[in-house]
Amino acid sequence: MAESMTLLWCSGSEPCWRVMITLEEKNLQGYNQKLLSYEKKEHKSEEVLALNPRGQLPTFKHGDTIVNESYAACFYLESQFKSQGTTLIPESSEEQALMYQRMFEGLAFYEKLNAVIYYEYFVPEGERHESALTRNKQALTTELNLWEGYLSKLLPNSYLAGPSFSLADVTVFPTVAFLFRFGLSAERYPKLGEYYALLKERPSVKASWPPLWHDNPQGHDKLKEI
Repeated sequence: MAESMTLLWCSGSEPCWRVMITLEEKNLQGYNQKLLSYEKKEHKSEEVLALNPRGQLPTFKHGDTIVNESYAACFYLESQFKSQGTTLIPESSEEQALMYQRMFEGLAFYEKLNAVIYYEYFVPEGERHESALTRNKQALTTELNLWEGYLSKLLPNSYLAGPSFSLADVTVFPTVAFLFRFGLSAERYPKLGEYYALLKERPSVKASWPPLWHDNPQGHDKLKEI
């Protein structure tokens, strides 16, 4: 079945990583894949635009079905292969509700992180203001404390929606990994640190770890003061 799937992706992309973790969890290894470069603008190539008019990655195709938004692709894969591999939507209504809640809160988490670590990339030089970056950092700090609070209410070694690994973890973990890649202090945010340490050893995460991070394990320090 995986042979009928194609994923166009970029190393170090949180949305791409979400889909790759899902594919691993559903035992769909062996899919066709092509690693592209943002720096070379390959996400705007004819190959990508033919499948994804937005010119974004990931671009995912299963047979004749195209699903490009990362959350949509994750839901699609779980729905189509529900009985295969890891069940990523819990049966319990309480866990399921919490999974959906954390998944969609994760989008705000992702945006607030990117507003800090990619500020210089997104904002033209003449439009940058230190006060704006300071506000972005304050918003991220508030968000981090919120997630610290969520994790502190769970039992040790729990996942975001409870005892079972779910789509909440698939979609939010890449954001958490980026936090520590960019220098977030595990001492200052111990619950996030524990969660990161737990999930980074999961086989699906290790199998899909960004190649750029293997090549350059040092990371960055943009968040060391956050």
